[in-house]
Amino acid sequence: MEITTKKRLIKYNNKTFSCTTSIAMELIGGKWKSVILIYLVDGKKRYNELRKTISTITERTLSLQLKQLEKDGLITRKVYTKKPPLKVEYELTEFGKSLAPVLHAIAEWGMSVANEKGQFIED
Repeated sequence: MEITTKKRLIKYNNKTFSCTTSIAMELIGGKWKSVILIYLVDGKKRYNELRKTISTITERTLSLQLKQLEKDGLITRKVYTKKPPLKVEYELTEFGKSLAPVLHAIAEWGMSVANEKGQFIED
């Protein structure tokens, strides 16, 4: 892929970006979005499954990030209310699934960094 250095502007979601990388980071950037998405690559998960798996995220942050990912069209939220308790599942959309190769590459790179320079801690 060739990266062009000529000046241009891109309009996406009523925002103006100077680079396609900026669009990608708008959608998956930050500390938690890509983490949430990588856990949804293998299939739908309930809110509590995500909360337990990503133990260092606060409930408020998880809730806000899920809402933003849904708004951006990367995940869907399905609520089952026929019988208590309320059940909510999150799943990648087709648009979200198109990120799977990128998310796997980021996770593999992170694993190599952890193996070379980090330390795994048992919970």
